[in-house]
Amino acid sequence: MRNVLAGEWMKAWTGRTWLILATAGTFMSLLTCFGYASTGDEAIALGTSTAAAVTDDMAQAWMMTFLMSAVFGAILVTREYNTGAIARSVLLSGGRLRLLSAKALVATAAGLLGGLLAAALAVLCAFTLPGHFGYDGDWTGHTTRIVLGVVTVNVIAAPWGALLGWILRNQLATVLTVIALTLLVEPGLQELAPKAAAYLPTIAMSSVYLDGKPELLSVPLALLVLAGWLAAAGTAARQLLLSRDVIQG
Repeated sequence: MRNVLAGEWMKAWTGRTWLILATAGTFMSLLTCFGYASTGDEAIALGTSTAAAVTDDMAQAWMMTFLMSAVFGAILVTREYNTGAIARSVLLSGGRLRLLSAKALVATAAGLLGGLLAAALAVLCAFTLPGHFGYDGDWTGHTTRIVLGVVTVNVIAAPWGALLGWILRNQLATVLTVIALTLLVEPGLQELAPKAAAYLPTIAMSSVYLDGKPELLSVPLALLVLAGWLAAAGTAARQLLLSRDVIQG
């Protein structure tokens, strides 16, 4: 299994996919963070916000990176279906389940790296950007919990994307599904039925990074819900992988 993991780890960083996704996630988060910082001094002066609240918003902006982690996990699996290399990978890994497990573990490790990068940049922005606009940030224990939540959702999102990839087997379909669920479907359902939508994976992740909406689940319950979604996706992926021809679309 060690060799399989090493091989999948090397494949994960082959090409520029990881760099493109990391750059896109950093750019989106940095842009949002900059927006919060640039308007923070005015909001603090008007009494509509505080330095601590602005710092929390800047830290929370880095949650956007979890979408890139999910897409990374999805591509890690589906690009081998696109190129036809999946059958060879199954043979070389010694079995379908060994390959599924290896890719899930590698995706989780990559998600952790992405989360740690996001956390480091969140800290850097929170301590440097406010000074650029003439005020001081206020890092609190709540800010630390937000950043830990950002790391956690990155770790969860990557295997979530990988398992969706095993289920759908098509790169474009999986990536579009991940993006649509995150940006359109689940936020839309949250508007229509906020209490029920709190149990959806993306919305449950917002509980973990302390988005603060009243209808959201508590952090422990949200983590339990996310574990359930990963277990369900893992079961579906396992059954489909074992029951279908490995190269059948």
